[in-house]
Amino acid sequence: MKFTKTLIAASLAFVSADSFAAAFQLAEQNVSGLGRAYAGEASVADDASVVSRNPALMTLFKEKQLSVAAMTVIPDVSLEGTDTNNGVPASALNDDSIAPSAIIPAGYFTMPVNDKVSVGFGAFSNFGLATEFNDDYVAGQIAGETEIVTVNMNASVAYKVTEQFSFGIGLNAIYADAKIIRNVGANPYQIPAQTQAIHLEGDDMGYGLNVGLMYQLDENSRFGFNYRTETDITFEGTFSSAAKSIPELPGSVEITLPAIAEFSGSHQLDEKMGIHYSVLWTGWSSFDKLEAKVSGPTGEFIGFEKEENFSDAMRYAIGGDYQLNEDLLLRAGIAYDESPADKNHMSISIPDTDRFWFSFGGNYSIDQHSNVDLGVSVLRGKTQRFTEADDSGSKWSFESKGHAILVGAQYNYKF
Repeated sequence: MKFTKTLIAASLAFVSADSFAAAFQLAEQNVSGLGRAYAGEASVADDASVVSRNPALMTLFKEKQLSVAAMTVIPDVSLEGTDTNNGVPASALNDDSIAPSAIIPAGYFTMPVNDKVSVGFGAFSNFGLATEFNDDYVAGQIAGETEIVTVNMNASVAYKVTEQFSFGIGLNAIYADAKIIRNVGANPYQIPAQTQAIHLEGDDMGYGLNVGLMYQLDENSRFGFNYRTETDITFEGTFSSAAKSIPELPGSVEITLPAIAEFSGSHQLDEKMGIHYSVLWTGWSSFDKLEAKVSGPTGEFIGFEKEENFSDAMRYAIGGDYQLNEDLLLRAGIAYDESPADKNHMSISIPDTDRFWFSFGGNYSIDQHSNVDLGVSVLRGKTQRFTEADDSGSKWSFESKGHAILVGAQYNYKF
């Protein structure tokens, strides 16, 4: 789909990343949480990034807060062909790098209005995906290029009901940009493998809400809950297919970004050590297929369709922090991410697997107003074996492996 991009759309190139939470969900909204594998995100009030995971926590800040973060995703997603049914050697499916590295930025600001009310603003991403194969890849009809990029612009307000209980609500304006390109690949018709069978590209704005709750049990224990609503996105642009001699026609793809709910707890065990945990649910059952609807001269038709049949998924994380000295706080955590992908509908365009997170990081105080966070996570995914078919009847069997390293830095300022 071809369209004139706005300035913000052009800047989204930095947010496009192969997803390393479930499916194309991103966990990377800050670096302070990265160091503990994002355990306790709905209950820890580290900095202004609470806007993204629980706005109710803003009532704990007595000063204005500014946080700016950048996280680098270094993926290692590889495919090994194991079988075909069309005479193409299975080894032709081998690809050792189908996901590009990317930078995920985020920025936040919070401000207490009075002793009861606080407001906050943020720009971050909850969803993103990028996979890219060579134009002449033999299984081009199921490979090609797939990209989903989102930026969530959030405005939140929080209210302290009592000294123990606060709630917050946020309005989310989500800009989304998508691209799907499929090539002919190996075929018996002497069509060059790199010929585009599908080219679909478009963008849209969607809107949603998130609601957060915070309860301070005592001075050492806090619980938090956040719920983010579904967001309907309709990518509108143009559809074309050189292989089918279809010129540029108006087209659209409708998807629902899933609802997310998170419960967290944080407990200060002594003056130096704290422990944090989270259980996060994502309603991926709302994402059942990718389907492009095209408006042609004789009426509407389906230009592209791929069953996904996702299921709801859970994420579990536990982490801790240790105040080594007056200036340095150390963090560590582990997490387990469930994949929502249906084993009968696995896809190399949205590679996914259950995965473990092993994370560490820290916070260093520069002075009474500013500090920095650094974090690293090593993600290890399970090996998957599956078969995917294309429209020509070819069946392609794969063994896939997906790992990644995440590295991030964040600057925080109080004023």
